Amino acid sequence: MLLTTGQAAQELGCAVTTFRRLVHAGLLLGLSRRGVRVMVPLATVQALTARQLAPLERLKAPEVAVLRVDAAQQVDEDDRRWIGFSTALGPDDLLRALRGWWRCDAPSVAAGGVLPVTVSGYVVAVLTGLETWEKNEHGRHAFPKARLAGYVTDLAAPAMELTGTTPADRQLARLLLGTRLPSHAGGPIAYVTTRPTG
Repeated sequence: MLLTTGQAAQELGCAVTTFRRLVHAGLLLGLSRRGVRVMVPLATVQALTARQLAPLERLKAPEVAVLRVDAAQQVDEDDRRWIGFSTALGPDDLLRALRGWWRCDAPSVAAGGVLPVTVSGYVVAVLTGLETWEKNEHGRHAFPKARLAGYVTDLAAPAMELTGTTPADRQLARLLLGTRLPSHAGGPIAYVTTRPTG
């Protein structure tokens, strides 16, 4: 059975624009077209519904930052050609697209030790190596030594590429990739507690 993007969004309980970010980022395989409509297999939507929440309680820090991005868009900057996430980007371009420049509290990002990257509330990439940062004249920060520990190539499966070179990085990527991680903020960086409240 095939669903329109509107029907898929309704099944997931999200806005259609939120669901379309997943489509535009290349995170959902097996899509088809009927004229201008993108059709989504019901099994794909059910797989997204079944994704578990990120097990943040297993992280060491009491709080971590979350980088919330859109589907990748081309930019004209000296150090990168893309900003955002796309499965079409190779690891090097993807890392450059994700490691800055963002408005954030850089020491808080670094203290978390890991930066999950989400598209529409799903963890699609994991950055580590956040100990150093730079600040530009606009008050935005970049993390030039950030490492891409891994990224998702198919969110429904989920299928992932582990690019981390250390066991710790690969473990963090396996722990977080493909999970649901809701966060709320006015900008691209949100901060979430890793400990149960109450």
